[in-house]
Amino acid sequence: MSLIHKIGLTLIRGVGAVTAKNLLERFGTAEAVFKASYNQLMETEGIGSVTARHIVDTDALKSAAVQLKFLNKYKIKILFYTDVVYPQRLKNCYDAPVLLYYKGTADLNHPRIVSIVGTRKATLYGLFLCKQLADTLKEYNVMVVSGLAYGIDVAAHKESLRCGIPTVGVLGHGLDRLYPAIHRDIAEEMVSNGGLLTEFPPGTMPDKENFPKRNRIIAGLADAVLVVEAAGKGGALITAEIAVSYNRDVFAFPGRTTDEYSAGCNFLIKTNRAGLIGHAKDLVYYMGWEKVSQPVEATQITAPIGLSVHETSIVALLADGGCLRVDELSIKADIQQSKLAFYLLNLEMKGIIMALPGKVYQLV
Repeated sequence: MSLIHKIGLTLIRGVGAVTAKNLLERFGTAEAVFKASYNQLMETEGIGSVTARHIVDTDALKSAAVQLKFLNKYKIKILFYTDVVYPQRLKNCYDAPVLLYYKGTADLNHPRIVSIVGTRKATLYGLFLCKQLADTLKEYNVMVVSGLAYGIDVAAHKESLRCGIPTVGVLGHGLDRLYPAIHRDIAEEMVSNGGLLTEFPPGTMPDKENFPKRNRIIAGLADAVLVVEAAGKGGALITAEIAVSYNRDVFAFPGRTTDEYSAGCNFLIKTNRAGLIGHAKDLVYYMGWEKVSQPVEATQITAPIGLSVHETSIVALLADGGCLRVDELSIKADIQQSKLAFYLLNLEMKGIIMALPGKVYQLV
């Protein structure tokens, strides 16, 4: 599939993520979408006469060709929805972007990912918690995602880099600029140990309406979202709410009832939207993560007789990886989560595996 057609699909007026996926399901490739006739387009779910006309008459491919030159010049990667390297956790979200622009070295399908978000007006308490998180997580092979904004976001990135943790910033604009500009130095450092990610093409300004859309990517990329500090309203709470809708684990640090920038965290905990975290070690415990240790000689484990091919694959993955989350098993075994739940239940009833807190499984 041509890169120009992939980019072009996202530049058609009136075609968002859901519509683009309907078109891909109907025609198979982005190139086929552009070759489709008006009548064929009208037969596609969610496509009306106005959108069909936009697709037929669009100059999106010309714009895409210009963009592709820029992307190649600055070595920006294109991650398309059907690509193997597209972040699989995000792909499971119904409104995931069809195309992402990425500059960096980190694996967006890293085994363990946590998104850390919070207020732009971080207090000393919040900055201390970011440091504590990085000092703890560095031993657990975790990747940190945030939004490179003022306050908690940039503190999470800085502390991650200090501890050698790969960290990815999700932006609300194109990769031809950086907002806020004061974070340019740390952004450049992140490209070498993490990366910068956006759904917005080059030329997109950091407009206010882009950031709520950016927040769904922060939520969808991760196994869990952790709110460090947040006021009663703001982007951190939006991200938490989106994470809940994606069935992600959400956690929050509590604060005093009189503290403005703990009001959002306290609300999330009080309304059972987030689990209470008193220390970074609590996050590790709830997620069932174990420290990364030196490799040891593997013990040969024979799968019980009578298991299906998928069940045997799950047992082998748990034998190799120890404790694994549902998301990790789904990716590694290449089984949809809805079907995976059936196999896990069977193995649990047979006494072969056991469930741990945080949707984690291990062999008995």
